[in-house]
Amino acid sequence: MSEKRNESAKLSEQEIVRKEKMAKLAEEGVELFPHKIETTHSVYEVVSEYAELSKEELEEKKIKVYVPGRIISIRKMGKAVFFHIADSQAKLQAYLREDHLGKKQFELFSFLDIGDMIAVKGELFKTRTGELTVLAGSFTFLDKCLHPLPEKWHGLQDVELRFRKRHLDLIVNRDTVKTFRLRSLMNAGIREYFNERGYIEVETPMMHPVPGGALAKPFKTFHNALGMELYLRIAPELYLKRLTVGGLDKVYEINRSFRNEGISSEHNPEFTMLEFYEAYCDYNDMMDRAEELINSLSLKLLGTEEITYGEHKISFKRPWKRIKFMEALSHYSGIAPGRFENKKEIIEMASTLAGKGKSLTYGKALDVIFDKYAKPNLIQPTFVTNPPKEISPLAKASQDNPDEAERFELIIAGMEIANAFSELTDPVEQKQRFEQQSEARKHGDEESHVVDKDYVEALEYGLPPTGGQGIGIDRLIMIFADCKSIREVILFPLLRPKS
Repeated sequence: MSEKRNESAKLSEQEIVRKEKMAKLAEEGVELFPHKIETTHSVYEVVSEYAELSKEELEEKKIKVYVPGRIISIRKMGKAVFFHIADSQAKLQAYLREDHLGKKQFELFSFLDIGDMIAVKGELFKTRTGELTVLAGSFTFLDKCLHPLPEKWHGLQDVELRFRKRHLDLIVNRDTVKTFRLRSLMNAGIREYFNERGYIEVETPMMHPVPGGALAKPFKTFHNALGMELYLRIAPELYLKRLTVGGLDKVYEINRSFRNEGISSEHNPEFTMLEFYEAYCDYNDMMDRAEELINSLSLKLLGTEEITYGEHKISFKRPWKRIKFMEALSHYSGIAPGRFENKKEIIEMASTLAGKGKSLTYGKALDVIFDKYAKPNLIQPTFVTNPPKEISPLAKASQDNPDEAERFELIIAGMEIANAFSELTDPVEQKQRFEQQSEARKHGDEESHVVDKDYVEALEYGLPPTGGQGIGIDRLIMIFADCKSIREVILFPLLRPKS
């Protein structure tokens, strides 16, 4: 008895009343957790099919529906009730009258609240104001919502509540539903694009014995049965290129990857990437693929080549701007090209920007300065090409300048959206690059590669000239959905514990 009192003390008055109503429904013989029911339509289907019919057409056709949904509003008028039910895409009005429904079931409705789930059976009509409505001949109780829904979601001060309780966010915030439907359509559009061009979709391991494929700090785990340390995937690159060695000339994967890094508006430790590889191509071909893919997605999903992102108008019309890394760096940082020859000064400048304790090489220093000064100014889709080879250990050196890589980053709205290379195919040089990275790792650079002997051996069997690219799905959907935080486009982003 004391336990029940303690439980009641934790509940709000509304929650107590809702529990009491649930008990009364049980007393009246209502099945509280029914099994499958055979409905005729969803709310969205009813609205899509019949909302445009006139009042006279509905009267003539006498359309009967049995439609489930969540109650989102109730308006009582004596012995009649108007209420709305909704699914994730639409809402529909229903009308109950005691003389039509029967006294007992009409009284049962008084035990229902906003948030409860029911299925309404009846005939469609239109009210005097022209709203499509179900005249209910009966309803079936489906489940009780034991907590009151927020009345004005956007009035909540704790914005993180939307991410902590995504189920609640989806119930009351239709914009959230639209974002994740758009995300689903984007993934489908990506698959359609690559499948039509002869690529095959593959799946590669998420647990790696050797971390690689990107410059990032991995998450560690341990396999008890094999007694071995493993790393959560930071990128699928080295496995996908093994497949190209094996003769799969066009492969792609929509993959979950993990990087043990900070959380920000652009970063979540668990994220989704598209990676694809095509034999007999280089980074110039990869630029063409990115342009074509993203432009086609914009037209297909949004119906336009020009979208609004925050205060910016972004155009996906082709061709997109291409600029070399050092040109962009000099232009946006205001540093005269000649000053870049003073490597010590550049490293000191970048170390100040990166913060204390960050050991930087010259190449990484240039990258830090680029991120600070150039990247935020690149709003329209821009390919930044030929960065330092030192920060591109998996890319071929440029034929024009051996200190540069045949690589690009695609920047849109100040964010890196894609990264691509002419893939390094020389196993001897790849091993040397890994060894250089491994040495840097010994001196505290946790984001450097280690030597992956199995991958080097795979290269020894022959990797043809190959172009490869990774595109961040989360950031791309941020731009398409006009969302400022990556947490808006990931259903369950990682959050700090409440405590």
